Amino acid sequence: MLEIFKSTETRVLEKVDVISKGCWVNMYAPTVEEIARVSSDAQVDIDIIKDALDDEERPRIERDEGRIYIIVDFPYIVHDENGLEVYETIPIGIIQTEDNIITVSLKDSPIIDEFRKNRVKEFFTFKKTRFALQLLFVISSYYLRYLKQINKKTNEIERVVHESLKNKELYAFLSLEKSLVYFTTSLKSNKVVLDKILRFNYLKMYEEDKDLLEDVIIEKTQAIEMAETYHTILTGMMNAFASIVSNNLNIVMKFLTSITIILSFPTMVFSLYGMNVELPFQHSPHAFIIALLICLVLSSITGFVFWKKKYF
Repeated sequence: MLEIFKSTETRVLEKVDVISKGCWVNMYAPTVEEIARVSSDAQVDIDIIKDALDDEERPRIERDEGRIYIIVDFPYIVHDENGLEVYETIPIGIIQTEDNIITVSLKDSPIIDEFRKNRVKEFFTFKKTRFALQLLFVISSYYLRYLKQINKKTNEIERVVHESLKNKELYAFLSLEKSLVYFTTSLKSNKVVLDKILRFNYLKMYEEDKDLLEDVIIEKTQAIEMAETYHTILTGMMNAFASIVSNNLNIVMKFLTSITIILSFPTMVFSLYGMNVELPFQHSPHAFIIALLICLVLSSITGFVFWKKKYF
C-alpha cells in the first residue's frame, strides 16, 4: 500500500497523488511496482526500502549523500494458535531525503494512524526532522502502553491461577513472557539508534528538536526498565507456579498412596478368608462380622497414623 500526504499552507494534512517537495510517503506491505515508483520519484536506493521490509532487520541509522536512513522496531499485536494475544515487534524504516520523508514497514500500525489522522500536535510533513522524532516518540509511547497492558494481563491471569491452574493460563504466561523478550531486545536496539542520533548529529536539529529527542530517550529508557522489571516478575511467577504445580502433584500422589494402603487391608483380610483352608472363626456364625471388624480396626489405625503424619 502506498500513501502520499502533504501539509497544506493552512497546515491541514491532505492525501495527494504525486510525490513532491514536503511530502510524507507512507508504505506498508508495498508491491514491487510501488517500491520502484518511490525509488524513482524520491531518488532512494531500492535496497534501502527493501531492508525495512525484512522482519529480521536490526535497528540502525546511516547517512549517505544527504539522506538519512533510520530503522527501528515498533510493537504490534498478533494472535497465536491458541487465540492468545502476543506482542511482537517488526522494523519500520524512516528515510529522510532532501525533499521528503518516507516510512516503510511490513504492516500497517495504529502508530502511523496517529499521524495519518493528524492526532499528533505540531505535526507537519515538511518538518522532516521533527516528524522523525515525533514518530520515534509515538513508538516509545506505544511500547509503554503495551507494557502496561501486559502487566494488567499478568495480574488477571495470576488471579485466575490462584483459583485453578490450567494449561490455558500457562500458555498465556508463556505468550506474555515471549512478548517481553521481544520488547526488551527491540527497545535496547532502538535506544542505541537514539544515542547515535544524539551523539553524532545525524539529524539537523533545532533546540526544540533536541528537547524532543531527549524526551524520546527518556521514554525509551523507561520502557526498557519496565520491560525488564515485568520480565523478572513474570519469570519469578512462572517459577513459583511451577513449584506449586509440583507440590500439588506431590500432595495428590501422597493422598492417593495413603488411600491405597488403607484400602489394601480389607482386600488382604477378605482374600485370606476366601482361601479354602482352616481359618480362625470360620465356623462361627459371626465370622463375616469378625472379619469386617478386623478390616475396620486395621484401616482405622492406619488412617489415624497417616492423619497424624499429615499425609492427608
